[in-house]
Amino acid sequence: MRSLTMNQEKQERIKACLQELSTLLYEEADKSKLTDLEGIEKTVRSQVLELVSPEIALFLSNKKLEPK
Repeated sequence: MRSLTMNQEKQERIKACLQELSTLLYEEADKSKLTDLEGIEKTVRSQVLELVSPEIALFLSNKKLEPK
């Protein structure tokens, strides 16, 4: 899906960052739980909720607190 307001360079940067993040998360995942779709989904969901979402929320909340 393409963002209507984000330029191509930023979209490509996000994609590169996500690929790097995916590699890091895979390296830290319990491989014994990655044997079926359910295990993969649970692992990814857990990692996103524990590691990714808080950082995004922190960034967004800090942006709201900045003076305009």
